[in-house]
Amino acid sequence: MSLVELIAQADERGLAASGLACLDRCVPLLGGDDEVLRPLWANLADDSAGAGGDWAERLEQARGALDADAGDGGEDEVALLARRMLAAAPTARDTTEVRAWADACSVASLQIHRLLDPSEDAASVDSRRAGGTEGMSPLVAAELRRQITVLELLAGHGPAGVRQALEVSTEGRRVLRAVVSRRARLA
Repeated sequence: MSLVELIAQADERGLAASGLACLDRCVPLLGGDDEVLRPLWANLADDSAGAGGDWAERLEQARGALDADAGDGGEDEVALLARRMLAAAPTARDTTEVRAWADACSVASLQIHRLLDPSEDAASVDSRRAGGTEGMSPLVAAELRRQITVLELLAGHGPAGVRQALEVSTEGRRVLRAVVSRRARLA
């Protein structure tokens, strides 16, 4: 099943996890530490929180922490895309709003990985999300797999899948941090 189809079928928790995972993997671009989004992950895992719980409060705390680390306006395109993901996060975990956010985060995260990958990838991000994987650059291919895995974990395991989705995201964050570090050394 393509990423586009998985997003279309996902429930509110799966969508929130998908958007959050994309944002979480891009935290190194925002200068945040690895724990800054942990309270939002906890909110998703807490079945007693209902559809949202204290999501809005935890989101504002994360925004505050990451905005405090904001660049001086001279950020490059990848950092701007990551910052837009954070800014666009809905304060309510309403399915319609979260679906739009998850979809936008998916596109932005794939575009970030595409910009950071030195390999050429002539196909559009949209074609990759729809299932066109031929000739895909390695960094983009790995990000696409992570996005699909997160949605499959939440669809298959509900709240119990949040922990596994966080592990997938953590792995992706480490990869992106290494790519950013290598890029900085070469610059």
